[in-house]
Amino acid sequence: MMRTILKKSCPPLSTCALMAMLALFSVTACGPSEQEKNSKGVVNIYSARHYDADEELYDLFKKTTGIEVKRIEMKGDLLLERLKAEGNQSPADVILLVDAGNFWRAQSAGLFQPVQSAKLDASVPKNLQGANKDWFGFTKRARVIAYDPSRIKPEQVATYSQLTDPSLKGQICVRPSSNVYNLSMMSGFIQEWGVAKAETWAKGVVANFARPPEGADTDQLKAIAQGQCAISLVNHYYAVRLQRSLDPAEKAIAAKIALSFPDQKGEGTHVNVSGGALARYAPNKANGITFLEFLVSPPAQAIFAKANDEFPILTSAMDDNSALKGLAGFKEAQTPMTVLGINQGEAQKVFDRAGWK
Repeated sequence: MMRTILKKSCPPLSTCALMAMLALFSVTACGPSEQEKNSKGVVNIYSARHYDADEELYDLFKKTTGIEVKRIEMKGDLLLERLKAEGNQSPADVILLVDAGNFWRAQSAGLFQPVQSAKLDASVPKNLQGANKDWFGFTKRARVIAYDPSRIKPEQVATYSQLTDPSLKGQICVRPSSNVYNLSMMSGFIQEWGVAKAETWAKGVVANFARPPEGADTDQLKAIAQGQCAISLVNHYYAVRLQRSLDPAEKAIAAKIALSFPDQKGEGTHVNVSGGALARYAPNKANGITFLEFLVSPPAQAIFAKANDEFPILTSAMDDNSALKGLAGFKEAQTPMTVLGINQGEAQKVFDRAGWK
């Protein structure tokens, strides 16, 4: 207000000075608006998540803390490239990503900074954190075997290794090997089995392909329902969403599919994460940490479970989602999430040698 007045053509100096003083007094006397008093600043979120439920998370965070949420959403690869290009001028406070492989890529590019938080340490299992406490998993997703129970018996798909059985020739649909979900799964197998066994497995699965790899996880489920194949590898929540859908066509797909959580008598089912990290150059560092801590709170965890069908790290948050709760309690592979990133280069080479395009 003062600058606007002083830029005008003024009467004598004393009058201008008086006007400026009155303007300053007016601003001071009025004080901040109610909105300003209730605001505790902003948190800038760069997110690779594209779920409607996240709107509910942001609204609840603002209501709970008074911190305004500003965000940018785009695919993971593009998001990381943007952060690299912005460098130390980036406004990002929090980075939300899916899959440990993407966290490893971002970590390797120096896009995170460590977080010292007793709340996060107590809430997030050690194998679901970055090695330097620079990222934290808030939900889990299992890479399961989806199958047509009218054509495949449960005992035929009780392990990942069984997918190489010649009796399943022409029965398997998959998405491309370059997808980060598949790369992380193979990274876990390399850790558990070694490169040679992992490559033999991949070649055996390729020999049983019903078609060349294509599409996303939901496309694989549709292909099973349409009879194009009988088996696929998918993240569990895609199937749960179809089961809970109000769309009759999607419910019809779900009715034709069963899920196997493999290797319950062995290493356990491959699990990955969705989570967040504090950006390296976060201008609102305290608010960024507050947001990360909010994501492990019971209300936020309940939103993850109810709306996204991801397994929350807080198991009690599944109470309102009977479909998800019915799948819980399976044995999880304990592969450290960091390994799923470190082995990705080798995982792609294994897939390439096996002919899994």
